[in-house]
Amino acid sequence: MYKRVNKSLGRLPKEPLDLFTQTFTRFLRIEAAAGAILLFCALLALGLSNSPWSTPFLSFWELRAGFRLDSIELARPLKYWINDGLMTLFFFVGALELKREMVQGELRNLRMAALSLAAALGGMIMPACLFLLLEGRGAGAHGWGTVMATDTAFVIGCLAILGTRIPQSLRLFLLSLAIFDDIGAILVVAIGYGSTLNWGALGLAGIGLVIVAGIERLGIRSLLVYGVLGCAIWLALDTSGIHPTLAGLILGLMTPAQSWVSDSRLHAILDRVIAYPRGDHWSGDTTARQDLRRAGVAAREAISPVERLEIVLHPWVAFAVIPLFALANAGLPISPKDIDGAVAIAIFAGFVLGKPAGVMLFSYLAVRLHIALRPTELPWSILAAGSLLTGIGFTMALLIAELAFGASLLNSAKLGILGASIFSATSGLAVLAWLTSARRARSP
Repeated sequence: MYKRVNKSLGRLPKEPLDLFTQTFTRFLRIEAAAGAILLFCALLALGLSNSPWSTPFLSFWELRAGFRLDSIELARPLKYWINDGLMTLFFFVGALELKREMVQGELRNLRMAALSLAAALGGMIMPACLFLLLEGRGAGAHGWGTVMATDTAFVIGCLAILGTRIPQSLRLFLLSLAIFDDIGAILVVAIGYGSTLNWGALGLAGIGLVIVAGIERLGIRSLLVYGVLGCAIWLALDTSGIHPTLAGLILGLMTPAQSWVSDSRLHAILDRVIAYPRGDHWSGDTTARQDLRRAGVAAREAISPVERLEIVLHPWVAFAVIPLFALANAGLPISPKDIDGAVAIAIFAGFVLGKPAGVMLFSYLAVRLHIALRPTELPWSILAAGSLLTGIGFTMALLIAELAFGASLLNSAKLGILGASIFSATSGLAVLAWLTSARRARSP
């Protein structure tokens, strides 16, 4: 007779690194699928805005929605709730991912993180300067921030097309670059495109953030409590004149990345449950029941708040928030007589030329000055080809364009954004495919 062997014993024991690699891989899978859905929604919005249903489709997003309580009214257009409300979750999830990478992932190495940060800075400064150089003192000069951000979902979606031919280090580099880009862009939005400041409301938002930090130190771990405080901070920022999506960025970076219950404590608590003898003594408020409840809390709290929130929110952001944003903002009635060629060309050049040039220049300088470290498996040629994809600036570019341009120039800006995104995606994929194919052909 053969003894049945536990199948798990035939596998290697799990290591703490598995937590990072599994979560990172899951993040990339969601982003890749989200990129395809985002592309579909963008094309759908573009098609509907140039169809017989154009007027009702575009008017739908301007419908006001909200609530009224006695003399207090909070009503905004649907597009506002999407761009300023739901997109807060987008920045919150992005900040969570960055926090996890910097605490648990490869970005714990400051010189590795410095490479992505330097590239992001170059990818924001160079395109903005090129835009201003081309636009000069024209009517669209205020829209310099439009060309600063890279679209995370589209970039990761493009890399997914090439599969395993792309080094994992390039995926991490572009993902962290895009997140740094988003952080820079939302700061630009908050500072450069905000309205007159209401210092009282800004003070209330600051008090709210202090309360969040305080109750976290006290050990309060209820997500409902933090959710209510987050909504209050968002409302205060919305009233203050600063773009309220900044709340998502700040709260995401404040979220703890360490679990409350350590692995050793979790195992000790679970051992008490497993070791308890069978019988009917599980009913009532017995020691066994207390151990079981304690095990439930320990199992939940063994996962850090950053990872728990990311697991819950990331699919909603990827498959609901971003597609809704695309439907509400990608509509572009194409009429040559209404297009300002100077604005469209300046945005196109900023993304297609300025973005990759800034990424490569700042990355090279950071490595040469020994500020940053380039992974050995990421040659300059592959990094340069990947930098072409940073010209895909769809989501944040449309968000900033809505704030920066008036109605007369908005469609011109959208045309430049869409054209640059299509060109950057096509050229980046083509060059990466050629380079990776050539490298495979040379390898024995």
